Amino acid sequence: MKTVLRNKTKSSPRAMKILELLGKTYPDAECELFFESSLQLLVAVILSAQCTDKRVNSVTPGLFQKYPDAEAFAKVPQEELENAIRSTGFYRNKAKNIRLCCQQLVARFEGRVPDTMEELLTLSGVGRKTANVILNVAYGKNDGVCVDTHVLRLSGRLGFSAKSTPQDVEHDLMQLFPREMWGDVTHRLIWHGRRRCFARKPDCPHCEVKQFCPFPKKTVFTSEKK
Repeated sequence: MKTVLRNKTKSSPRAMKILELLGKTYPDAECELFFESSLQLLVAVILSAQCTDKRVNSVTPGLFQKYPDAEAFAKVPQEELENAIRSTGFYRNKAKNIRLCCQQLVARFEGRVPDTMEELLTLSGVGRKTANVILNVAYGKNDGVCVDTHVLRLSGRLGFSAKSTPQDVEHDLMQLFPREMWGDVTHRLIWHGRRRCFARKPDCPHCEVKQFCPFPKKTVFTSEKK
C-alpha cells in the first residue's frame, strides 16, 4: 500500500503537547543502533527485525570489521554470514536479504546506499520502515514515519491513530504532525515505548504524558498481550 501525503496536516494541540513533553523527557532520542556509514545502518536495521538493538549492537562491530563494504557482503557465502549473525534470530532470511541487497547495491548503485524512497524500496529486505530509518538517520530526510512495534503500540494508546496496520498508522501520523517533525515522532515514541510505555505492563503512574493520554482510562493493563 502506498502512503499518500495530503496537502495539510491535521495537528491537534494535545498531540503537539505530547510530542513536546516527550522531547523534554528524551532530549537525546535518536537511533540506538551503532553505525558509521549508511551501509552499516542499513545492515543493522535489517538485523534488528524481531531483535533488540542491544543484541544487534553486540554483533555488528565484528561484522563490520570483517565485511567493510557492500562488495564484501555481496560476496560472503550464505552459511558464513548466517553463522556471523545467528544470535540476532531469523538469521537465514536476514543473511539472504543482506547478501541480495548488497549485490543489488554493487550492481545498480556502485555500492552506495541510495537516498530516495523509490530506490530504497527496490532493495531486498527493505520496506518502508527500513527505508524511513535510512532516509531520516543517515540522510536527514523526512519522507515518512518509521512505524515499528513501539510506534504502532503508542500511536493507538495515545489516540494518534485508530488503525492497526503500519501503513495506515504511518499515514495518520504524517497527517497529524508537520513533516519536519516526522523523525522526532519516530524516535520519541520508540524511546518512550522502550522506557515507560511497555507492551505488557506500561508504567502509567510515572508516565510523563499521562495527563494527555486516554489509555489508562479504558484499559486493564494485565490483560494486554504483547
